[in-house]
Amino acid sequence: MAAAAGDPWPAAAPRSSIPPAAGWVHPVGPPGGPAEVVNGFDPPEHAWSAGHRGVDLAATAGAEVRAAGPGTVTYAGPIAGRGVVVIDHGGLRTTYEPVTPTVGVGDEVGAGRPVGVLESAGSHCAPAACLHWGAREGERYTDPLALVGGGSVRLLPLGPRTLTGDPPPPPSQPPQSGGLAWPVAAPRITSPYGMRVHPITGEHKLHDGTDLAAACGAPIRAAAAGRVTDAGERGAYGLQLTVDHGRIHGAPLSTSYSHLSAFSVTAGQSVRAGQVIGRAGTTGLSTGCHLHFMLYAAGRVTDPVPWLPTASTAATSYLAKALREGYRR
Repeated sequence: MAAAAGDPWPAAAPRSSIPPAAGWVHPVGPPGGPAEVVNGFDPPEHAWSAGHRGVDLAATAGAEVRAAGPGTVTYAGPIAGRGVVVIDHGGLRTTYEPVTPTVGVGDEVGAGRPVGVLESAGSHCAPAACLHWGAREGERYTDPLALVGGGSVRLLPLGPRTLTGDPPPPPSQPPQSGGLAWPVAAPRITSPYGMRVHPITGEHKLHDGTDLAAACGAPIRAAAAGRVTDAGERGAYGLQLTVDHGRIHGAPLSTSYSHLSAFSVTAGQSVRAGQVIGRAGTTGLSTGCHLHFMLYAAGRVTDPVPWLPTASTAATSYLAKALREGYRR
């Protein structure tokens, strides 16, 4: 949040003195990153001067916002017309805006626990949506990206070009031929990506993935080769695992697999396409065993179906071939 005139807090610390902690996650996008930084940390020289006392992370309006680390909610409500959540981590506070809070003051939250839903009104990136994520050590603003191993990102007004002058990455449009493979053996969509009424909470919000039918304990497979960047308990998502696939058809892609009953791989492990990475379950906020499959393209959650084989080609995927050959593990 930008400080008001006369703000008694010192302007900022150049970097967090608290080293990145195991288990801390990005509040939007893939929990293990990478995140698309729209506006970096750019603190003013003086507390009363204009500056950017946090980072803006690209996201989709309606997306769930997560606690970056474990702590206690000390504020959840409107400030200057924007919804704000503040979490005290003990000597460090993080802030999230603009959000519609789903937590209350005094709630204990773990890293990755959903704390709100991203709003479009009040965004620093209007008309696009983004999360403004801030951090303070005591009364000094610091770069929140340092908490997840980043930090000191400075962006200049170079228009569509990058800081280095290189051309920007290509738009994250799904290719004509897909690019990913189905993570379950017999693909059947039970709830598509998009706005819906949540079957448990009754909220009208973004369903940020595609639900695929999967029996309890059924193998869940990597949609493409990559590296596991996160695996843990993630609140409403239950046991969630995220794989970074690097660039596929020119776009940086990560996939997440939620409500699992067990992991078959660990964070930091490389996986091949089709490798069993977990087992289907109903952990977290779930009505029954299934897979909640998410896709992040350039750090933004998007509909995974256009990146997957069409119904006519799904039968020839590596999963169908494996089943025909009697391969199960």
